[in-house]
Amino acid sequence: MTYCGRCGQTLTEGNHASCAQALALEPPRYCAECRRRMIVQVHPMGWTARCSVHGVLTAG
Repeated sequence: MTYCGRCGQTLTEGNHASCAQALALEPPRYCAECRRRMIVQVHPMGWTARCSVHGVLTAG
């Protein structure tokens, strides 16, 4: 994991405590490996986030 899933910045850049808190409740918006914006779909049982390079992440 190199990039923050919420803001897309490198994890060494700044404080990501608020991002970590938000990611406990919402899906990531950026791929943690390549920083690409992901296609996110939220459904009643969870969510799906898809990176065009690294594939699909799911919760729920």
